[in-house]
Amino acid sequence: MKRKSYGRDAGLTIRIIFTSSLLGLLYVGFALVLFYALNIGLAPLLVIIVAIAAVQYWTSDKVALAASGAKVVTPEEAPALHATVERLCAMANLPKPRVAIIPSNVPNAFATGRSPKHAAVAVTQGLLQRLEPQEVEAVLAHELSHIANRDVLVMTLASFFAMLAALITRFGFYAGLFGGFGGGNRDNNNGGSQVPVWLIIFVVAIVTYAISYVLIRTLSRYREYAADRGSALMTGAPENLMSALQKIASGITQIPQQDLREVAGMNAFFIVPTNWRQQVGELFMDHPPIEKRLAALAQIAREMGKPVAA
Repeated sequence: MKRKSYGRDAGLTIRIIFTSSLLGLLYVGFALVLFYALNIGLAPLLVIIVAIAAVQYWTSDKVALAASGAKVVTPEEAPALHATVERLCAMANLPKPRVAIIPSNVPNAFATGRSPKHAAVAVTQGLLQRLEPQEVEAVLAHELSHIANRDVLVMTLASFFAMLAALITRFGFYAGLFGGFGGGNRDNNNGGSQVPVWLIIFVVAIVTYAISYVLIRTLSRYREYAADRGSALMTGAPENLMSALQKIASGITQIPQQDLREVAGMNAFFIVPTNWRQQVGELFMDHPPIEKRLAALAQIAREMGKPVAA
């Protein structure tokens, strides 16, 4: 396996396009049902959606950093961390992102940003304290691979539109329950046989949410495999990421639940979710099981001709 092969993952790119297309068709269908059922004007709704999406697009990195409590640090404040990021960016031909530290004892890390030129990587104090320098490097390479693959933006936007659909549905559902619209303005000559509008919206909402939930998490799991592979190829040492994942997962189990709850909102972005032990059913997980990630990294190590512990 050639180390120069790291960079954007072709398999991930194909899956992003395919999944985004399916999600787009799903949300278009959902919107059409809403337009028909609620008699909402197309232009006003489009203006609102585009405006909110634009805000999400331009502020996604700032929101993620603020939500995690991360503080952007200078090279003078964290020289070793900056030096590692600079070295990896030079290898991967990436612009250097902002570097941030999260004041949390929970060992973890994430990347955010709408593009490689507008990105940030953040690590917790707990991660820096528990991992060896080469393991920190492997984790940072994993996060930089997310940036190179541009999957952070895709996941942010996909999750955003799923959330927007849920909010519109909730509004419409409660409006229907409280008599805001009951279908009385459509084909009332059918008498009482007409299906209530709120019931139509509720059923469509369930289907929309269920399909988008599975699609987004399927893509999320693959992007973690792709970032793991990118880290292994970028550093040339998949064993370092393997040990880092094991230490992070083990370290999370030793953290008080109160501390874990404080950062639980970032689980979809973390390299290892804080609830990894409680997740049941891979179809509904946003990260692959740790065991499968380690097995995939072990296979990469074998392809590199490196010894792998049994």
